[in-house]
Amino acid sequence: MSRLTANLLLLIAAIVWGAAFVAQSTAMDSIGPLSFTGLRFLLGALAVAPFAYWEWRRSTNPVPLKGHKQGLWVGIIFFIAITTQQYGFFTTTVTNAGFLTALYVVFTPLLGLLIFRQSPNPIIWFIVAISLSGTYLLAGGIGGLVTGDMLMIISAIFWALQVLLIGRLVGTYGNPVTIAFVQFLTTGLIGLIAGLALEPLTLNHIAGAWQELLYTGILSGGLAFTLQAIAQRYTAPADAAILLSTESLFAALFGALLLGESLSGSKWLGCALIFCSILLVELLPQLQKLIKSRQPAEQKSL
Repeated sequence: MSRLTANLLLLIAAIVWGAAFVAQSTAMDSIGPLSFTGLRFLLGALAVAPFAYWEWRRSTNPVPLKGHKQGLWVGIIFFIAITTQQYGFFTTTVTNAGFLTALYVVFTPLLGLLIFRQSPNPIIWFIVAISLSGTYLLAGGIGGLVTGDMLMIISAIFWALQVLLIGRLVGTYGNPVTIAFVQFLTTGLIGLIAGLALEPLTLNHIAGAWQELLYTGILSGGLAFTLQAIAQRYTAPADAAILLSTESLFAALFGALLLGESLSGSKWLGCALIFCSILLVELLPQLQKLIKSRQPAEQKSL
């Protein structure tokens, strides 16, 4: 596969994920957030299952029982992240949801410092200041943060924790599709059980959200994840970071086209600052590695 084809697949994944924010929002008109999360990720687990089975058959070192147990705990954190986000759609816009959720990219190195004592690049504090400024402008000031915005920020913290833990799991055991399947299945089962206990759930509720369920479960969960896993084998990390970060931009675009959402100039500036902070977190380490790799060659030439 060429690098151009791989980048195109990553862009498609970002578009699918951006549109999923609209589906998550409109689904709340017909079905409860817990039930939606449960059904969505059970469908996602079903979509990923064939790829997980293929990976298991080919693996020379499949995930042991200990790894599956750890995957269950990550699935619980994943459930908290997605459910918090889902409740946020009751009171915030798709655009705000896309950009505020994307703050997980900035939160990830901060949690790495707090939990695992992984020292981040010192420039992260400058990036945090940029992201906080963007959040302030997007919300229209501290007083402008509605409940949904706060839930999206809380969700982003749990997304960051999930990213850290899933990275350690995959680094230890490999088999990323298998681990994703365990995560999806755990989230789906918890969501469905909680939904049946706490929310009204009938066939009419499911019928009212069937399009959103199919889209977020199969396309956003199964297809987009698989595209990402395949494409990142054939393209540079910097390319992947930029293309996948456009998810928040596509969320804003689909929010405007499909739901008629609009932002003022200052809020668009806030979106731009958040997006810049995401790119800086992703790309600065790559730039530093490139500079370090060239220094020995330059010194030899002297």
